[in-house]
Amino acid sequence: MSEATMPVQAAAPRPSEDLVAVGLGLIVFLVSLLSLVGADALGWVVTTSVWTNATTALAPVSKAYAGLGGVGALLVTYLVLAAVLSLSAYLLGEDVKRFAAAFTAVFAIAYASWFIGSWAYLAAVTPADQAKFGVSWSLKLTNEGGFIVALLVGLVIANVFPAFAERLRSAIRPELYIKIAIVILGAFIAVTMASKLTLASSLMLRGVAAIVEAYLIYWPILYLIARKGFGFSREWAAPLASGVSICGVAAAIATGGAIRARPQVPVLVSSLVVVFAVIEVLILPLIAQTFMSHEPLVAAAWMGLAVKTDGAALAAGGITQSLVQAKAAAEGINYQPGWMLTVTATVKVFIDVFIGVWAFILAYIWTNHINPRVGGEKAKLGEIW
Repeated sequence: MSEATMPVQAAAPRPSEDLVAVGLGLIVFLVSLLSLVGADALGWVVTTSVWTNATTALAPVSKAYAGLGGVGALLVTYLVLAAVLSLSAYLLGEDVKRFAAAFTAVFAIAYASWFIGSWAYLAAVTPADQAKFGVSWSLKLTNEGGFIVALLVGLVIANVFPAFAERLRSAIRPELYIKIAIVILGAFIAVTMASKLTLASSLMLRGVAAIVEAYLIYWPILYLIARKGFGFSREWAAPLASGVSICGVAAAIATGGAIRARPQVPVLVSSLVVVFAVIEVLILPLIAQTFMSHEPLVAAAWMGLAVKTDGAALAAGGITQSLVQAKAAAEGINYQPGWMLTVTATVKVFIDVFIGVWAFILAYIWTNHINPRVGGEKAKLGEIW
């Protein structure tokens, strides 16, 4: 057969980002289950303690890997993350070498921010902690003050060094990272709920309440305000209501597609939501610390409901957790570590899960009632799906 007549083989289809995230998240979860048979397969992960002497700050999370030392644990953590996430880049059709180089810089910046956030002058909370580390004052942020440091560093890089930020872009995959984290966190929630049924029921009720609030209360109110108060057309009002009341970018895009809005409509709405989310991350945690320090689950749920992008919501949840726990610890109250961030993520997951259902409902309404077919023929549910 001549070269001109040889059939061209179609490229193998790439897995979706969702599928890659689920796969990687499940692998991590399954590896962690080896601990049930006595094999600590993830104990090498690096952890950072509050410090004044930097040489003692790092250590493996498990004493079984103490021989690695702090720097060794950090190096192994980086290598494993780089390998796993480079695999995800390969599966998604990205340039693996470019991704690995950019990820190295992102990892260094991120962990340096976390390390600085664990400095005793930022992280020591109680007078006993201050005495232990020999510091006369502290911002009392706990070591999760690293979230705030990372936020500030990110803002500086994005606005002062745009060329460097562009070189990091291939490794800046917040949606992928958040999706992987949500899979792992979902497994964590399931396991933890099995042992803490009372708090688990509170989380579930908060998640169901979030669905009712976002979809059945906030959405129609915001749609009505956009239509009657600002005079927006349906094409603009629906994506705006979804973006503001549900979960930002994904909801705005899903709604825009469902109602067949022009492509620029959900894009512009998404941009507004992202900009506003940055402002929320800076302001809402401080408000929560001031007025909700004795209602930590309410404060955490508020972050999941109010901050509309997944990454910003979890960042706000982490910052709120550090601020509220620091204030509570100073008053002699010790909240369960990690539960506030778990509540934020749970509320966010509950809201996100129903985006597809909501888009389908809107598509049905728009197709059959707002923009019906010529002649009045109604579209079938299968066609809308």
